Amino acid sequence: MAVWDPARYLQFADDRSRPFLDLIAQIPTNPTTIVDLGCGPGHLTKHLRAQWPSAEILGIDESAAMIDRAISDNFDPRANFDVADVVDWTPHRTFDLMISNAMFQWVPDQLEVIDRLLGHLSDGGAFAIQVPNGHDAPFRTALADLATTEPFAESLSEVKPLPRLDAEDYLRFFVDRGFRVNAWETTYLHVLGGNDPVFDWIFSTGARSYLQALPTHLREEFVPELKRRLAEAYPRHDWGTLMPFRRAFAVATRH
Repeated sequence: MAVWDPARYLQFADDRSRPFLDLIAQIPTNPTTIVDLGCGPGHLTKHLRAQWPSAEILGIDESAAMIDRAISDNFDPRANFDVADVVDWTPHRTFDLMISNAMFQWVPDQLEVIDRLLGHLSDGGAFAIQVPNGHDAPFRTALADLATTEPFAESLSEVKPLPRLDAEDYLRFFVDRGFRVNAWETTYLHVLGGNDPVFDWIFSTGARSYLQALPTHLREEFVPELKRRLAEAYPRHDWGTLMPFRRAFAVATRH
């Protein structure tokens, strides 16, 4: 099982939270029951509570470390957190809102999983999703190219970039199922500080599967070379390092 590091993930909590705020701002319903699919360390629960003060909230995540952090950081009597893998998780009730922030990018056959979950969405309910979709982002290219070079190629031969879907793909998927859909894409211009900020950003997300697949001695070679390539792709300025990051959104409401 892949290992998630809540502390490293939360290093850029403010930047990572902004798309979630943009997503919930477009939800047209007033849910009383919410499930946060892939809730991570629970740092976004407060935003759901602020938007819907009376709702019951359930956060699920496959990482026990993330759920432990979510439980320790949240003192919300109407919020609960459970360890579960969305791929085979079956709700025992319907929800008025199913929401997911930057999680479905990790799910193979994600549309099949979403289709199954829609069977547990209440009448008039909404399914809201946000995923990174910068297929050609320089950090993805740097990771993919470095992974094919020696001495890393053999260890990383099974690590494949997961396919990304565009906003239009989600729109067509939900429209075909009779939903009213609001879909869009946004490129965020993050200005990051520090010596290796892009590496620090992707350490707990995009680079995670690569780093965990390498034995220690190869990881010690891989990391500095990756940092060098990222520094070339994202030059540092006096005011910080600019990292454009594109994301796809969709809010689908059942008629």
